[in-house]
Amino acid sequence: MVYISLMTKKALAASLKKLMMKTSLEKITVKDVVADCGVNRQTFYYHFQDIYDLLGWIYRTEAVDGIRDYKTYDTWQQGYLRVFEYVSENRTFCLNTFYSLGREHLDRFLHEATYDMVMGVINEIAVGTRVTEEEKNFIANFYTSAFIGLMTLWIQDGMKEDPKRIVDDLNKLIEGDIARAIQKYTK
Repeated sequence: MVYISLMTKKALAASLKKLMMKTSLEKITVKDVVADCGVNRQTFYYHFQDIYDLLGWIYRTEAVDGIRDYKTYDTWQQGYLRVFEYVSENRTFCLNTFYSLGREHLDRFLHEATYDMVMGVINEIAVGTRVTEEEKNFIANFYTSAFIGLMTLWIQDGMKEDPKRIVDDLNKLIEGDIARAIQKYTK
């Protein structure tokens, strides 16, 4: 039953993404999605509350879950690059979301993905220190905001710049900064 449920969710997600290739998110209805997918409205509502719930599920399952293994000091760059690659590979879908009322789902995806990655690095570096959770959260939110800001600018500029270059430049800029930030909070 779980497998069938997951297949249904994936089919609904594929239909929404397909529809978003040609139609703005605000103009897509549940009726459109179920017609494209070949299921009934009741099936849709069994799995999702509305189109925006489905949209959030797509970002969580396709993108956030794909970077869970990149939360260390040595791997965060690969994780951040994967976020760029996801947005690039799903360009129309992400741009449609970015310029719609569903933007909060893209923002939430970017925040969740980046925050988890940054917090993994912070927790790794902070081992053996007396930095509080509140202080770690502040550091993570600071770097998360900077990372998302770069991603947002990249999207607004038409995704022209090479994401690898952005990540390499970011790495050069902040190398050692998280450790220094943690050191400043060490009591």
